[in-house]
Amino acid sequence: MRKRLAALKTEHRDLDVAIAALEATGGPDQLQVARLKKRKLALRDQMMVIEDYLTPDIIA
Repeated sequence: MRKRLAALKTEHRDLDVAIAALEATGGPDQLQVARLKKRKLALRDQMMVIEDYLTPDIIA
């Protein structure tokens, strides 16, 4: 699970770079930017699920 989480975080960072590069060019690739942002959000959701699974519930 930790390896999967690390892979997701890496892909998430890579998408940040790709989105920034596409936005810097300002070309007609707005659809591609939107798709990348949607993928980035999906990755974040997956990371949150894994982090919740790995973090034990502490009942005070």
